[in-house]
Amino acid sequence: MKRKIAVMLGVTMAMGLFAGCGAENSETSSGGTVTGGTETGVSEKEKTDGTADTDEIHIWHDGDETIMQVIEDQVNDSLAEDHVTVKFEKKSGLTDQIKLYGNDAESGPDMYLYAHDSLGTFVEMGVLAPITDVIDESVYADMLPMTQEAGQYKEEQYLLPVYFETLLFMYNKDTWEGEVPSTTEDLYSYMEAHTDTAAGTYAVVNQHSTAYNVAPVINGFGGYIIDKDAKPGLNDEKTKEAITYNKKFAELEADGDYNTVTALFNEGKASAIIGGPWLVSGIREAGINLGIRSLSDFTLPNGEALAPYAGVQGIGVMKHAADTKKDAIAAVLKALAQPEVGVALASQANCAPANAKSYDTPEVSENEMIAAMKKTAETAQPMPNIPEMSVMWGPAESLLAAVNKSGEDVDAAADQYEEEAETAIADMQ
Repeated sequence: MKRKIAVMLGVTMAMGLFAGCGAENSETSSGGTVTGGTETGVSEKEKTDGTADTDEIHIWHDGDETIMQVIEDQVNDSLAEDHVTVKFEKKSGLTDQIKLYGNDAESGPDMYLYAHDSLGTFVEMGVLAPITDVIDESVYADMLPMTQEAGQYKEEQYLLPVYFETLLFMYNKDTWEGEVPSTTEDLYSYMEAHTDTAAGTYAVVNQHSTAYNVAPVINGFGGYIIDKDAKPGLNDEKTKEAITYNKKFAELEADGDYNTVTALFNEGKASAIIGGPWLVSGIREAGINLGIRSLSDFTLPNGEALAPYAGVQGIGVMKHAADTKKDAIAAVLKALAQPEVGVALASQANCAPANAKSYDTPEVSENEMIAAMKKTAETAQPMPNIPEMSVMWGPAESLLAAVNKSGEDVDAAADQYEEEAETAIADMQ
């Protein structure tokens, strides 16, 4: 297990590539922690004169400080009469920091906010308590089901989801001709008619050999990169079917990395891009007349919708804080679960709230990007949060590159990289 955790600590989380929500900054995905609060409005510490001390709950994160400030302000306003405050503190290399201080009540956090795909690693470290140790399930009952699922590990709820990100279909309203298709086959026909690879102009660009960007097709076909039991699925028949299907789209897309495909869209050389909210500020700065559609709007030949991965930012509780500051932690979690937190995140930071009730507010539901992400949450799958996922990106992307760029046989390549994945997982033990 120590070897497994050590491997995980050396791997960059996939969501760390992306900026927080639609904010105009380059921060990576968020993380953080919170400390002490009360559930009843009375601090766990009482002064002799009957007045209450204020408990400060420390929350570590590694994300966009503007987003964290929005959350901090909302929660502290809510807890004003409870003698509890939260303080977000940025910690670069949060995974390493939690490894060192997760069980340290003096120097470590009380809570943390981070991408959900790190959850399995933290649980296996033995530093987290299920949030159900301090609050009832009813507290988070209004969260979108996909976001709740993201915070579960081994059938326990460890994270309270706060907001999420996922891939979207973004298009230039000034260059896209006609309506956006509703099926992937019609989209392919549009791409055939509007792509000139020799001239360097494209209908749609996507990182066609990046596993995260191909996951909508793989998941939609019923395939998988890795299952909940840590079994790789690279040579699963449905995975291979999806990779074969994706190849024809790849042939009409630029063979480029993240920066290349983003530049093609921002420079008007591509009419659409598959990307996430982290692209929005750059697109708007480039003067693109942006339109956004949910990937759930596109139906595959099997009748299923595209099903991208989603990254959920959630709050977790350290074991020592759950034991010694239970009432305060409960108060903080209840404050975080209020729909007003999601409304503030949407209006001030362009984030998609995890709380379904936040979407009852017009300023949230009428935000085109956020509304598209909420719809996508109906088919999106949380990125696997088991530690073994960390070693799957390499073999999965090598497989995609072998098929899309080198023209290798899908069956042979899938068997090769399935074996590599199995070896990598075995080496974690």
